[in-house]
Amino acid sequence: MRRFLRVFALFSCLAALCAAGLLLPALLGPGGPPVPATAESAALPSPPPSVSPSQSVSSPESAETAGYRAVWISYLEWQHTDFSGSEQFTADIAAMLDNCAGIGANVVIAHVRPFGDALYSSELFPFSHLCTGTQGQDPGFDPLAILLEQAHSRGLEVEAWINPYRLQAGGTPAALADTGLAALHPGWVREAAGGLWLDPALPEVQDHIAAGVEELCRRYEIDGIHFDDYFYPTTDPAFDGDAYAAYRSGGGTLTQAEWRRENVSALVAKCYAAAHGAGVRFGIAPQGSLENNYNGQYSDVARWLAEPGYADYLMPQLYWGLEYETGGSTALALDRMLARWQALPRCGKVQLYVGLGAYRIGEGDGSDNGSEWQSGGALAGQARWLAEQGIAGTALYRYDSLFENAAWPELAAQECAALRAAAGA
Repeated sequence: MRRFLRVFALFSCLAALCAAGLLLPALLGPGGPPVPATAESAALPSPPPSVSPSQSVSSPESAETAGYRAVWISYLEWQHTDFSGSEQFTADIAAMLDNCAGIGANVVIAHVRPFGDALYSSELFPFSHLCTGTQGQDPGFDPLAILLEQAHSRGLEVEAWINPYRLQAGGTPAALADTGLAALHPGWVREAAGGLWLDPALPEVQDHIAAGVEELCRRYEIDGIHFDDYFYPTTDPAFDGDAYAAYRSGGGTLTQAEWRRENVSALVAKCYAAAHGAGVRFGIAPQGSLENNYNGQYSDVARWLAEPGYADYLMPQLYWGLEYETGGSTALALDRMLARWQALPRCGKVQLYVGLGAYRIGEGDGSDNGSEWQSGGALAGQARWLAEQGIAGTALYRYDSLFENAAWPELAAQECAALRAAAGA
């Protein structure tokens, strides 16, 4: 259920403190494994801001009152969910939500727009192929509406998870709808890594994505909007070379990398404003590596933490254990990665959460020390340690790794039991 924080005076005060520089010190993508950090530098520099994010007069509450405990439900889970009818879908989603609530989760982060499509009724995006096998085909019911009804009846909040730019990747979906953006607006689309992506540089692309956020918030009683780590799909200068050349011809002075970061920050600011206009929180789960975010995804996470108007929370994907060590290096260990995020300047109104890798159960994280992910209590131990460090929220990637883990069923069950005990569920 949507909650509103009706304390504009406090919001204004916090914004003023951030503007004055009085900042509090802080802390697979959900779509795929993160790339390890290459150094342990401090916060990376940001170019001077050129985006002026809209400031909302109402700032939504998040789930911190009880501690933010989330589970990601990705499009991979939807692939084996029964969409053949509303009753079948309701039965499947009810069982999934019961499982999430059973380990003490109070938020589900549900993939609702994985490929420029929608698992809900939209005037801006075609129905997802995940619903019927054919993108653009109406399943005859509204999956998101059912999900919200079932989740809220269990006291679970729902954040609508959006991939903003991705239209097609790895041959998925196999065919795109005639009513999709690739067909309606081919000039918005670029090719990269064998897939199709919206061009982050185009203001009309940014506006359409933000309009999609506004539509979701207006039509559905969602509790949040959630982006993961998928921003620019490539570092290839040719990806948006024509648009960058036009920018420079118009007098622009930023490097292509700086310009790309400005494009992403502009989108994030517009989507934040759209969500806050409806009293809905807006959060992002970037990669764990600060360098990869800044130089690979062109996502200026340090800026989003330090300045108001971009996010209510950032939740870096720190998918390595506390015991991680390889070749004598512990640079990727959870405690070392967290320390780098906590060292970043942070505006007091922006929360810092942490994403944990349930998909590591049994498989491990590449560490020379292999026992942690075979213990049956790695996730509960990591969440407990994070709470001791002042981290008020965690999310687990992803549902199937906990509840449909064919490779490590006993270990997954032990992890769930440990999480349940830790949460007192």
